[in-house]
Amino acid sequence: MNSIAVTVLNRFRESFTSEPTLYFSPGRINLIGEHVDYNDGFVLPAAIDKGVYYAVAPNNSDNLNFIAIDFDERLSVAVMDIKKMSNWQNYVLSVVNEFVLLGVAVKGFDCVFAGDIPRGSGMSSSAAVEGGLAFALNEMLNTKMNRVELALLCQRAEHNYPHVNCGIMDQYANMMGRKDEVIMLDCKTIEHQYFPLRLQGCKIVLINSKVHHTLASGEYNIRRQRCEAGMAILKNDLGIQSFRDIKDVEALMPFKDKMEPKVFNCCKYVVEEIARAKKAASVLQQDDLVSFGKLMYATHEGLSNLYEVSCPELDFLVELAKQHSGVIGARLMGGGFGGCTINIVKDEAISQFIDTASKAYHQKFNIDAEAYIVSTGDGTKKIAVTP
Repeated sequence: MNSIAVTVLNRFRESFTSEPTLYFSPGRINLIGEHVDYNDGFVLPAAIDKGVYYAVAPNNSDNLNFIAIDFDERLSVAVMDIKKMSNWQNYVLSVVNEFVLLGVAVKGFDCVFAGDIPRGSGMSSSAAVEGGLAFALNEMLNTKMNRVELALLCQRAEHNYPHVNCGIMDQYANMMGRKDEVIMLDCKTIEHQYFPLRLQGCKIVLINSKVHHTLASGEYNIRRQRCEAGMAILKNDLGIQSFRDIKDVEALMPFKDKMEPKVFNCCKYVVEEIARAKKAASVLQQDDLVSFGKLMYATHEGLSNLYEVSCPELDFLVELAKQHSGVIGARLMGGGFGGCTINIVKDEAISQFIDTASKAYHQKFNIDAEAYIVSTGDGTKKIAVTP
């Protein structure tokens, strides 16, 4: 059993009298399809082998008792007194609140959790926190929700107390992930297909730039507004409802002079990225990692030059990857303005790539990057408890 799972289990047994059920709730990566989840596009996320471990048991009271090991904090609150608080409390309490809003008679429980997703790395620790608790409560309260319903509940939970107006991708990958596969999620219909991810002597390496530019949240909203402004023109002139109704970039060109340059660039990126995500699913079926890697580089170029959500640190790391013969593909992952690059790297080149990239990055920016090797994994699940 994983060492974090053992720590969570031991802490539960030290703190409470009942015997818990143990769960693992994964973080996620997104291989391609960035900034198109709110533009009716397609994304290709996967659950990973890093995440949050939960030990949960009913306590025959009306009190909820949480121990967050990573924060070295406790919280006890009566079910009837659940309200918005701050930090991690908002994420767990908002999940419980969603069950209450559905009319579920929530009973008291004890809960200990801890994880190994580095904070600020873009692997979606918030969805892992939400997913693990939602899955546990669904079992404990016998509410019989399926995984898609739980993902949607977790998305509502993130919107509610934490006020993060996220798309569905993170929570969906958390619940629906499968080892050695990526999910092609249609963000318009909330339907999915699985595609194989056979890495054939390669691994996924994330390089954390360790920078988080403060303009990120405001700039994210500006990008959404630019897309909406462009779509308003396209709807009016073409009668379409979505960027996915545009066949290719050529069909967009007649509207270039009708849009502000930055609005047009955002629209161009979205149309190209939706096409790239579809193409990526098709090359994965053919086990063509080289073509997939080229699509990753093209996505980064679009995110940097058209969508303008990169930063010098991320551009530097991707350029380093491009120059390294052992790297198949690389791009920034997530919202941008910092966080991680995602790289597909040949096994024999991993240690040298990490070493070279770390040294060059430190020399250029005087920042110590962090590297994580991650594997795809299954969605949130119960795990066997050892006596």
